[in-house]
Amino acid sequence: MKVAVDISLYPLTDDLIPPILDVIERLKSHAGLYVDTNTMSTQIRGEYDDVMAALNGEIKTTFESLPKAVFVMKILNNPIAD
Repeated sequence: MKVAVDISLYPLTDDLIPPILDVIERLKSHAGLYVDTNTMSTQIRGEYDDVMAALNGEIKTTFESLPKAVFVMKILNNPIAD
């Protein structure tokens, strides 16, 4: 089953941009995922198990490296775009 996830990271630190760029680059390194960004969020599309495994690992890595952070996600099953 294909899914699309819209995800935003809000690092609760003074230097916001480096952690956001870091998680985007890490997500892009996962084979089989389509990752697109805009000024408000990052969209990830792919097979459900692949997307969720990537998010699970990258969210954990981010939480371990930042003192405080918020992730906001919206998940859509059966997205129109590939």
